[in-house]
Amino acid sequence: MSDRVPVLKIGQVLLVSIQVDLEDQVVLDLQDDLAERIVATGANGVVIDITALEIVDSFVGRMLANTAAISRMLDAETVVVGMRPAVAITLVELGLSLGGVRTALTLEKGLALLERDRTARTGRP
Repeated sequence: MSDRVPVLKIGQVLLVSIQVDLEDQVVLDLQDDLAERIVATGANGVVIDITALEIVDSFVGRMLANTAAISRMLDAETVVVGMRPAVAITLVELGLSLGGVRTALTLEKGLALLERDRTARTGRP
């Protein structure tokens, strides 16, 4: 049995805190779970917290980009938070710019970014 990454709801935002090794099946389960939760809750934002990830490879980079693309297709913006400097350097060295994936240093900054976007889109705080 593989580990599942929990998807928590905070207001109109879903929080994904990655605390396990990202093996293929874990990523596929996460993408399915997240897509289902976006539709079920009507969430308009997703925060993926990768603070616990000390190393990344091209697979993890593609997973982040694909997860953000799936969320966008379901009308939820994604912000990746908690990226360590070594992770950012590795992603750049691997040639993975994560196009379309927005980042913030902390969870608080990520939530604020999504809130600003929502306010700009709807005209209401």
